[in-house]
Amino acid sequence: MKDGKKPDPNAVYPIPGYDKEIYVKPTVTNPNIIVGDFTYIADSDFESHVSHHYTWNGDKLIIGKFCQIAAGVEFVMNGANHQMNALSTFPFYTLEGWDMDPPAASDLPLKGDTVIGNDVWIGQNAVILPGVHIGDGAIVGADSVVGCDVEPYTIVVGNPARALRKRFDDELIELALKFRWWDKSVEEINGLIPILTCGDLEKVRTELKRRL
Repeated sequence: MKDGKKPDPNAVYPIPGYDKEIYVKPTVTNPNIIVGDFTYIADSDFESHVSHHYTWNGDKLIIGKFCQIAAGVEFVMNGANHQMNALSTFPFYTLEGWDMDPPAASDLPLKGDTVIGNDVWIGQNAVILPGVHIGDGAIVGADSVVGCDVEPYTIVVGNPARALRKRFDDELIELALKFRWWDKSVEEINGLIPILTCGDLEKVRTELKRRL
């Protein structure tokens, strides 16, 4: 291990002396936010980036391991949605003095849990809308607004976000998804770094096949 120190997923600050990047998991207090080991955000407060996350909706934000979340990213949860099947979208029931009970869940456009895979890179100021599922190894471009699911190892950009291209060919993507490096021990991952960071994809393909 570098400098004799082992990576610690329960450390808040992974960079000594720098408090503007944190591992998210040890800072989460909301039970409906579930984050895997070593996922980080370029900020000192993750939960401020999760908006409209109200307990009565019961929706969860689930983020995998080793994700990289840039500054300004926002996860918009289902509480942001208004009733759309009526004449007005105004949420009278949430505001003081108006004589309206909350609408039935079936009358609200609830999209379910938001699920981010493992090793996902989300660029600066991207917005992830409710109920979106983003696959392992995907990349979300800066300032993108993601309202639809993203396939594994796919790059999406824009508003609304659209697939730009797959990062690898189908065979290499399948190998990567089977290999699931993020589920291995810290010691194994440390030994895999030369493979995980190698730009020679044919070499990577051969090595993954050998190890699977």
